[in-house]
Amino acid sequence: MLASSAHAVTCGNSDSWLDKGCRRAEQVMQQGETGVYVTGYAYHLRSMYSEEKIKSFNERAWGGGIGKSLYDEDGDWHGVYAIAFLDSHKHVEPAAGYAYQSMVPIGGRWQLGGGFTAFLTSRTDTLKGFPVPVVLPLASLQYRKSAVMASFMPGPKGNGNVLFVFGRIAY
Repeated sequence: MLASSAHAVTCGNSDSWLDKGCRRAEQVMQQGETGVYVTGYAYHLRSMYSEEKIKSFNERAWGGGIGKSLYDEDGDWHGVYAIAFLDSHKHVEPAAGYAYQSMVPIGGRWQLGGGFTAFLTSRTDTLKGFPVPVVLPLASLQYRKSAVMASFMPGPKGNGNVLFVFGRIAY
């Protein structure tokens, strides 16, 4: 599914960030390793919600997905993915996008990563399910081909402020 979608898009040859990003995503789809994503935890900051509201939230964000990953010439990680998971209200939330992390070796086969993810998602409680573009920070701790990853959705009091933790295993 991911591979066939990549061929439907034609990237430009300019030096614009959009064309460069498109070419990199195309490279990831064509040359990258396939990986499985497993989602699992969404922590809502306790200081930003009432105790009653926290009790109403689902923090077991079970789900998963598939993606492609590529390490570039600098050792930085690029990924293209599609996932679906249970949101804070136990509704299925799909997401598909691109991720980038600058990787730093910390000893042996261990690495830390920091960067961003840009994706489209759809939630039943936001714009009645209309797809919404989102850009969030992304961090990871990786050992060989496995990674624990996390992203944070900021927001005002009573909205957002969620730490989302998931895993990635390349094969």
